[in-house]
Amino acid sequence: MVEMTGHERVMDVNEIIVSKTNLKGHLTYANDVFCKFAGYSVSEIMGKPHSIIRNPNMPRCVFKLLWDRIQDGKEIFAYVVNRSRNGDHYWVLAHVTPSYDPSGQINGYHSNRRKPDSKAVATISEIYDLLLKEEAKHSNRKDGMNAGTELLHKFLEDKGVEYDEFVLSI
Repeated sequence: MVEMTGHERVMDVNEIIVSKTNLKGHLTYANDVFCKFAGYSVSEIMGKPHSIIRNPNMPRCVFKLLWDRIQDGKEIFAYVVNRSRNGDHYWVLAHVTPSYDPSGQINGYHSNRRKPDSKAVATISEIYDLLLKEEAKHSNRKDGMNAGTELLHKFLEDKGVEYDEFVLSI
């Protein structure tokens, strides 16, 4: 695994990261902005798992929520911290949607990512830190993810909002 550098790459307000995956989460398309921030060429990442850019500081329970939603045919907005090839990190506001074939069956996923608001990143970072700490309390990764999921649901329930509503409100 690549060691994290602590250096943040920051998107320009006019940049949009776009990627598409198949049902298993393997990349089928990535635009130039994706490649720039991820630090890979298109030929290096095509067919690779999208998780190639997974940052260890991103709670697994948030990815579980994301996958549950898109596999259920729903879109989701989420703040995500990704990892560049060299260990830098970059925050995005992701909009992830299922893609459909002509018969209406989900055949992949599409994500557009924009530069997030820095105040929103500060807010979500604190929450993600709590979720990561909860996940780390468990020796079994699945148990940790489930405990993080419970904590996230309780947080949202206490606020009286769904995840997307919360994300778009900060």
